[in-house]
Amino acid sequence: MSGLGIAIPADLLAIALLAYGTYFRRYHRRDLLLAYVALNVGVLAVTAMLAGSGAGMGLGLGLFGILSIIRLRSDSITQEEVAYYFIALAMGLVNGLHPGPFWLAPALSFLLVGLMYVVDHPRLTLRSRRQRVVLDQAYPDTRDIGPALERLLQADVRYFVVLDLDLVTDTTVVDVRFRVRHNAVPANTVRRFERYAS
Repeated sequence: MSGLGIAIPADLLAIALLAYGTYFRRYHRRDLLLAYVALNVGVLAVTAMLAGSGAGMGLGLGLFGILSIIRLRSDSITQEEVAYYFIALAMGLVNGLHPGPFWLAPALSFLLVGLMYVVDHPRLTLRSRRQRVVLDQAYPDTRDIGPALERLLQADVRYFVVLDLDLVTDTTVVDVRFRVRHNAVPANTVRRFERYAS
């Protein structure tokens, strides 16, 4: 069996594990599930068809750049979803080009799926959060913002950035990174994360 004959079924299995087995079970966005699968299979088909034309690495890098610009400008998605998007794209390119020995492209694909499963596991960062908060008071002195956020969020504030200070409406808009305290994590949140942790 040729390298491409092994790379195609390996890619289809890998994108199924990534898109449905990992992403959809955690984020439940059907539109992006379809987008990841379609992107991966489309890139795989185009790359496999043109790989023998001598374009090789230039083709892969060109497709990667063009599709990245188009996709990232077409909709608002989170940074986690951007990561899945690039992994789906990379797997399609790797398996379409299927460089080196026949086992290399499938091995890289399953390595990427395993990596995403681990680094995006809910239990890994269960208590770490990022949030945009509008405080109903203007804080010209940033030293007063940290304690106010900790009281409001019942959390340990690790870092924050003031996005807007409005003295007319008496509000402060803050982008804050914080760690939820053990006794402040709602039970239903824990159960929801544990349900989709596998």
